[in-house]
Amino acid sequence: MNILIVGNVLKDVYLNLDSRTEHFETDKNGTKWLDLSFDASEHRYFNRNSNYGGAAISFEVLSKLGLESTVSGSNIQFNDDGLVASDPVKAYRYLLIADGGVTYFAPTTHQITTFTPPAESYDYLYIDRSAHIDSNTANKIIAYLEISAKTKLVIYLQNFDNPHLVSLIPRANLIFCEKSSKSNSNRDISADSQAPASESTPSLDPTKTIYFSDDSLSFQEITEYVSMNRIDLLSHLTAYSIASATVLGSFILGYSVEQSLNLAQINVEYSKLNSTIPLSRLQELAEKPENKNDIELIAATLVAPEKGILAADESGGSIHKKFAQLEIDDTYDNRHDYRNIFFTTDGLEDYINGIILFDETARDSTDNGQTVVKYLTSKRIIPGIKVDQGLEKFPNSEETYTKGLSGLSTRLQEYYQMGLRFAKWRAAFEIRLDDNGKILTPTDHAIEENCKILAEYAARCQAANIVPIVEPEIVYDGYYSIDQAALTASRIFDTLFNKLDEYKVNLRACILKCSMVLAGKQYETKSTPEEIGARTAEILKDHVPTELAGIVFLSGGQTPEQATDNLAAVTSHGPFPWPVTFSFARALQDPALYAWKGDNTNADTARSAFKERLIANCEALKKRPDKKAK
Repeated sequence: MNILIVGNVLKDVYLNLDSRTEHFETDKNGTKWLDLSFDASEHRYFNRNSNYGGAAISFEVLSKLGLESTVSGSNIQFNDDGLVASDPVKAYRYLLIADGGVTYFAPTTHQITTFTPPAESYDYLYIDRSAHIDSNTANKIIAYLEISAKTKLVIYLQNFDNPHLVSLIPRANLIFCEKSSKSNSNRDISADSQAPASESTPSLDPTKTIYFSDDSLSFQEITEYVSMNRIDLLSHLTAYSIASATVLGSFILGYSVEQSLNLAQINVEYSKLNSTIPLSRLQELAEKPENKNDIELIAATLVAPEKGILAADESGGSIHKKFAQLEIDDTYDNRHDYRNIFFTTDGLEDYINGIILFDETARDSTDNGQTVVKYLTSKRIIPGIKVDQGLEKFPNSEETYTKGLSGLSTRLQEYYQMGLRFAKWRAAFEIRLDDNGKILTPTDHAIEENCKILAEYAARCQAANIVPIVEPEIVYDGYYSIDQAALTASRIFDTLFNKLDEYKVNLRACILKCSMVLAGKQYETKSTPEEIGARTAEILKDHVPTELAGIVFLSGGQTPEQATDNLAAVTSHGPFPWPVTFSFARALQDPALYAWKGDNTNADTARSAFKERLIANCEALKKRPDKKAK
């Protein structure tokens, strides 16, 4: 198989800038401005590197996959020293890296791609991402394809702006297509909404189109989550080229769609400047024991018998409110000392399988210098992380959805490297009634959208080897009966597990965190533990698949004693087909918080109060038989 690449060989110049130098100045509004001169004889910046980019990247990837390829109009070669060429490079892109961000300088006028029809016949003609096609080039390509009938055409389409490139779509055997909410064109390309068909913008055949975004590669129902936003001297421009060339090469080598997308994900996330991954190494990385068995084991450990999960993941706003009630200053030191009470409680590992952390805490260290993550791991406690970014209202509605999918795959990758092995995402549903007692909210739309988000989050977690906890919380602070709570929980669970199935989430490596079924706090008839235990067990058994790894309950505004009593009532209705335990926050922490009051001389008293709640809740779990129901 031989491949002719049509595109431009560029030179990417990486300038790693130090914002403390004289090249930066700050205006009166606090905005930094960069003063650069490009006509000097030498660039005096930090870590100046350059690398062949554009079509050269595709050429390198295909060469490392063992495929014969040529860049049209270029003599670039790949050997032991990397990419080499004697022709002068005509186009440069400057990639400026400063303070963790990336800025691109590129010519405003693109160099038109040259194409000389070859005398020989190629198996594939690949229009690279770097190609800028005019009418003359497009006509030459069409003429060549008519003569060379066996040649398959592959094109990379960023948008519909270039009508000459668009004119090649009907002839393409494979299309790589970028989708983004911020397309360079007013006509976005997306997997869900293709451009309107016309003479200049034909619709895309979904059986021939691979879609790329900053965090995923997808073909029809198959999705591989990947981080395209790299700042470690590999730009997202290069990442797109690596991904597309890897998919193309993998297809040619006979790999399936799933395998090809997986190899592309590995190549993007492991490649460095001047070094993409050869086929043998890609195969080795792809064949490593993957997430299914590992995350199933982690999920099972998180819900191991007679222990629970501590939710210590209060966001900045939540912990600020808690501290304000007791007039505790919301400082880093106080947040550190507060959470340290729980982590340093004697025998914590005897009561807790895992702890959900907030980002600040996950990056914190203990008083002995260990990171919090390593400290918890050393105590055989699995560290996890809250990854959602809070609630946002739907347009023209009081109902909410949960933010945080943007950039999630990148954050999950970092959290995994930090040693975090499970994550949590909360969706909130408020039950509101009309004057006749009919349920107004949550609406079907709110349930559908939130469950879809939960499912996508869960799929991304498992792709990153992280166990997802999905938390569809019914807000306790409302006016509704236990029957209305049961009906709402049923609707939510049915939709949630349908969506998890659609996103191919492995339920044996997924945990449900949910509310107990009880009347709202404002309702005049309070639910008894006996009622709560019976209705909760009934709803869960009827609406939750048996293969789920486990169920953990949130306390959701119940008092510590109330949450424990209701937990005991629920577990008394076992056996269940899945482990059942607790994942409490306030119901475990509040007694310790009120004992501590921001004064570290009260720390031991606070630890005792916390341990008392741990013991009480673990005792409540003992009413549940150890064996699963058949």
